[in-house]
Amino acid sequence: MLEILTGVCAGVHRPDGATIADRLLFAVAALAAELERELIRERTLDGLRAAAAQGRRGGRPVAVNADQLDVARARLARGESVTAIAAHLGVGRSTLYRALQPHDGADQSSSGSA
Repeated sequence: MLEILTGVCAGVHRPDGATIADRLLFAVAALAAELERELIRERTLDGLRAAAAQGRRGGRPVAVNADQLDVARARLARGESVTAIAAHLGVGRSTLYRALQPHDGADQSSSGSA
């Protein structure tokens, strides 16, 4: 329900469409909201593209970088437990397991966020 206190459209308007004026008012309001949402989306995507062009990328920083991953693999090859390696690196076991998984064509250091 929308109550307009003053002006040409003053009165109580309901979205159920009791009159043509009510239906028109809510249709225009819905269209304006849809347009605004699309503008917000376009501005957000433009901002993300501009940031990417400057070399910035959003999101959480990686927890295990490439050097740490090399250390983890070497220690794992020597038979050390994942729990001990994770404790040494200061990350959780699940994070280390995720970082150790092979990825198809993806940079290994970009995985492993906690």
